[in-house]
Amino acid sequence: MKAADLRQKSQDELRKELEDLKKEQLNLRFQAASGQLENTARVREIRRDVARIQTILGQSAEA
Repeated sequence: MKAADLRQKSQDELRKELEDLKKEQLNLRFQAASGQLENTARVREIRRDVARIQTILGQSAEA
């Protein structure tokens, strides 16, 4: 997910996206704990996407 794409979304859309990513992150953690996780790179992608969204939300709150 690109930061430029995220900046075009509204605050509500970003919060919804963040909620969805957090749910997926939780599911991946359970899969990793049970040894069923196949795409380990996805964990890293989600973590970075969450950070991007939180950064953009923080920047828009300051403005």
